[in-house]
Amino acid sequence: MAPTSSLTPSQERLLLWSLAAIQFTHIVDFMVMMPLGPQLTRLFSLTDAQFGVLVSAYSLAAGASGLLASLVIDRFDRLRALLVLYAGFTLATLACGLAPTYLSLMLARVAAGIFGGVLGALVQTIVGDAIPFERRGAAMGIIMSAFSLSTVAGVPASLWVAAHWGWHAPFIVIALASAVVWLMVWRTVPGLPGHVVNAGQNAWQRLHAVIGDLNHWRAFGLSALMVMGSFSIIPYITIYTTTNLGLTQEQVPLIYLVGGVATFFTARLWGRLSDRWGKVNTFRALCVVAVLPMLGLTHLDSPSLWLILLASTGFFVFVSGRMVPGMALLTAAPAPALRGGFMSVNSALQSAAMGLAAWIGGELISRAPDGRVLGYERTGWLALATTVVLVWGVGRVRLHTAPPRTP
Repeated sequence: MAPTSSLTPSQERLLLWSLAAIQFTHIVDFMVMMPLGPQLTRLFSLTDAQFGVLVSAYSLAAGASGLLASLVIDRFDRLRALLVLYAGFTLATLACGLAPTYLSLMLARVAAGIFGGVLGALVQTIVGDAIPFERRGAAMGIIMSAFSLSTVAGVPASLWVAAHWGWHAPFIVIALASAVVWLMVWRTVPGLPGHVVNAGQNAWQRLHAVIGDLNHWRAFGLSALMVMGSFSIIPYITIYTTTNLGLTQEQVPLIYLVGGVATFFTARLWGRLSDRWGKVNTFRALCVVAVLPMLGLTHLDSPSLWLILLASTGFFVFVSGRMVPGMALLTAAPAPALRGGFMSVNSALQSAAMGLAAWIGGELISRAPDGRVLGYERTGWLALATTVVLVWGVGRVRLHTAPPRTP
């Protein structure tokens, strides 16, 4: 494997697209469970609560594993850690596809969450280690585009497979695809031994170094606020647009299709812009512009499909766009030797912030006697409040922008 400092432009591209492929597979694995709900509840005779536990098991396991990984992740070469975790994720996903009972499926989802939850943090850590800060925005744009591709292509394709061959098939296909990606990663991702922490150091001392730094908590707060404003809105988009605006169930996929296609291209645009204009400046500009679709979507009262798509697509383009320079900045908040632990803790806190935001959003809205959603506009005002703090707080995070060290 080539050392990080000697990567050619073509090797860098192979590295980034390999990491994006990892993101794609584990995001599809997480997202496909929700639309499979009708098949699973019917097959296993589940209540809504039991299915909810099945879905949340992945996120809860991911959050817990992120915290535990922060204790040891910086003791290992990034490539070895990535290959072990991705192999575990692949086997756990295969186990989901082979699960014969509700309990076995639950255990397989927990295992997938344990491995998959750390993968996202480790992918971002490797980007921080391997890509110089001045090009890290464009790199994050490529990584973040995997989410858009999973929405546009991965989930619909998985549902098509499930419709023809049963609910087991999507997980088996994802596992097979992951095995191919594993081989690609093994051939293209460089080892990063220069960032391995002395194995003799106490794990709790390293965790204290991560969570005892005030600058890290400024970055953690920035990360949590990035998702809190948006995830108080996102879970209720379908409910609001169908109940209040008259969107049909057949039209709902258009929101995610159009939004996913748009963000697939704009994520890389925001990445290149953040490298040229500055990541803090780009982040602040995207935050300010994102307020318009956040307020527009939550206050919309027109049944026009075009206005709904304009508001929802603007929401996905600019709200998710903040994550590109935002995550590039977060990778520079810790010192390189602590980056793996920092990103693991950040992943766990981000998962918690998403869950908290969804709960707050549910508390802010209510139902009228005729079933219409009331108070959805409050989630827009909450998003505005978080944006104000984001624009102010991003300038208070101290960055380590030195180029990667030579192993």
